[in-house]
Amino acid sequence: MKFLSALFLALFSVASMHAAGPGQQTGAGLDPATLLHPTADSWPTYNGDYSGRRFSTLNQINDKNVKSLSLAWLYQLPNAGEGVVRRLAGTPVVVNGVIYITVPDHVWAIDARTSRTLWHYEWTSKGGIHLGNRGVGISGNSLYFETPDCNLVALNVADGKKLWSQSICDLDQMYYASVAPLVVKNHVITGVSGDDLDRPGFLEAHDPETGALQWRWSVVPKPGEPGSETWPDADAMAHGGGMTWISPTYDPELNLLYIGTGNPQPVLAASRRKGANLYTESIVALHADTGKMAWYFQPSPHDTHDWDAVQTPVLFDGEIDGKPHKLLAQASRNGWFFVLDRETGKNYVSSEFVKTNWTKGLDARGQPIPNAAKEPQIPGVLVAPDASGGVNWEPPTFSPATGLFYVNATHSYSMFYIYDDSDKPEGWGGRQTGNWSQAMLQALDYRTGKIKWSHKWETPGNKGGLLSTAGNLVFAGDPNNNLVALDATTGKPLWHVNLSTGLSNGPITYELDGHQYLLVGAGDKLFAFVMN
Repeated sequence: MKFLSALFLALFSVASMHAAGPGQQTGAGLDPATLLHPTADSWPTYNGDYSGRRFSTLNQINDKNVKSLSLAWLYQLPNAGEGVVRRLAGTPVVVNGVIYITVPDHVWAIDARTSRTLWHYEWTSKGGIHLGNRGVGISGNSLYFETPDCNLVALNVADGKKLWSQSICDLDQMYYASVAPLVVKNHVITGVSGDDLDRPGFLEAHDPETGALQWRWSVVPKPGEPGSETWPDADAMAHGGGMTWISPTYDPELNLLYIGTGNPQPVLAASRRKGANLYTESIVALHADTGKMAWYFQPSPHDTHDWDAVQTPVLFDGEIDGKPHKLLAQASRNGWFFVLDRETGKNYVSSEFVKTNWTKGLDARGQPIPNAAKEPQIPGVLVAPDASGGVNWEPPTFSPATGLFYVNATHSYSMFYIYDDSDKPEGWGGRQTGNWSQAMLQALDYRTGKIKWSHKWETPGNKGGLLSTAGNLVFAGDPNNNLVALDATTGKPLWHVNLSTGLSNGPITYELDGHQYLLVGAGDKLFAFVMN
């Protein structure tokens, strides 16, 4: 095992060795075709490709030699001004030898070989919640990112000069924007955030050349629309919630977008919103050109525990009962793992990936049936999992090489209380307290939902997202600020390094000049590792 202090010894020699050679293009735009078939030298979207698998076909770093990983370079965010959130909560994007990283209101382009800053853009903010930013979208010569004060901004990818900006939400209604945009054909897909906001969430498509609105899909229906029957009245729908704060995935052949939606409002005290509360807490398939819904599946009908179902809907082809299918899988925050047909929404697998106690079983569609006795109460009730869930937002990964779905999970219990049992509660209307938890990395067989192997972390706490590779490796963050490599087949830990702070998102990998890089953000630092 190697620790960070020892790895710093290789910093300058490795970085200089990998300087760009003559004729290598740095900072060029992205051929849109690359989004359909990403090349080995790129990580062109939030999830690496449209599928959300976060799997790389690179195998130079593998289960036989991963112990020889060394630090190539370390990049620390420059001082961007007073009050700037200095945490790389997004996934770096890598295109043509350049890494693009963000924090709220800021974008940096840095050399992927040496970490030299190429350009920096700063947005002048009018406010909004500055918790973090998930990253950028790139297509052609344009880079797109969202700002906390509700704007979609387009920059020239070569020099960071602003091309245009377009409002995508209403700051006065307490929305904010933090999602990494997804570029699909001639659409830039954006989502919105709200700190448990009692306004309906939505997903939008914008013109990549002008920013003009092409379509908007509202998570909460209006009176008379399909799904409105799952709300008690128009007032409840007008305050329904359901934010869209993680990037969607996309199937080019079906031309369908897949998005997970957030929790309804009020969060815990739910007496004024009886019903399933569609389409909050749902996995939804939308036609990319129109925003019209093709199908939905609801992991948490009538959620009363803050279990946003925004977790990445991961797309892959596989076999169910010996027959090939186009599949979608989600490890949902409520502790349940689902495998669906991504063309129709038909359910094939519904299983627990951590211990849960809030259901009475499954309905005919494979959706959990909530147990009303586990809704928050004035005297309190013990619920598994807690409000942070079996997994929060941290990205999972799926390896087609092993057929396993990996999720950095937490087994937990907590007491849930409500303060307001009136007919019109507001906000959270309650709290959770006294939780117990055990963190672990779970490997699930997608055909059955059964746990193939489980690696328990030493302590509870926050973790990072995941990356799997053709080198039979899974890279993960643990609650003790370690970046860990595990055998993807068995779960055996093979290597780790302490980064002094926790992973901010998921690791990525790319290949340049014959060297495979492993890249990970932790706090205000970006670490790049290569084979020594």
